[in-house]
Amino acid sequence: MIAERLAEIRSQIPAQVQLVAVSKFHPVESVREAYEAGQRLFGENRAQELAEKAPQLPEDIQWHFIGTLQRNKVKYIVPYVSLIESVDSESLLQEIVKQANRFDRQLRILLQYKIAQEESKSGLDHAELLALVDHYLATPEWRERITICGLMGMATLTADKEQVRHEFDTLRALQTELRERYPDISWDELSMGMSNDWPLAVEAGSTIVRIGTAIFGERQY
Repeated sequence: MIAERLAEIRSQIPAQVQLVAVSKFHPVESVREAYEAGQRLFGENRAQELAEKAPQLPEDIQWHFIGTLQRNKVKYIVPYVSLIESVDSESLLQEIVKQANRFDRQLRILLQYKIAQEESKSGLDHAELLALVDHYLATPEWRERITICGLMGMATLTADKEQVRHEFDTLRALQTELRERYPDISWDELSMGMSNDWPLAVEAGSTIVRIGTAIFGERQY
């Protein structure tokens, strides 16, 4: 079933868009089944779950961390992760740098920007994002370990497609603004779109979609 769902989704997603199979709350066996169907890019939103799964699975898997990340959990994911999509504060970035130094790793990150209306969804506001980027550019020891690759955002969970489209367009417009303001940073990646709204995200210019339920089925708690 997982292989069939993967094939169906891949057939609908443009070749240039990366598909992150979100395996949170699903067992290692399900990840392995997707891997055997050719999937290499997986996403987790709980640090300890990623740290438990990664050593049990093939080393050529690329792990994205996509959830809210507490500073005291950064150490669990740094040995395994290839991209942290959910950097939403300066203090979190400082801890990522600290752990990247500890584990001697070069890490890629996305800055999470708040586009949703729900209070439960986190992210930087415009002023916070600019301040963080300014600090990053002024701090050589951060740039030695960390590469900013783009932006991540989560749209409001709503049936109103126009609202979702507007939120995705907001993130795309921010990407354009940042390219002009900070040309020394590559803002190429735009991670937006999940199982319920990824077609709208792709229309708006997403380069990474995060799909879980449509691949693995309902979560297994």
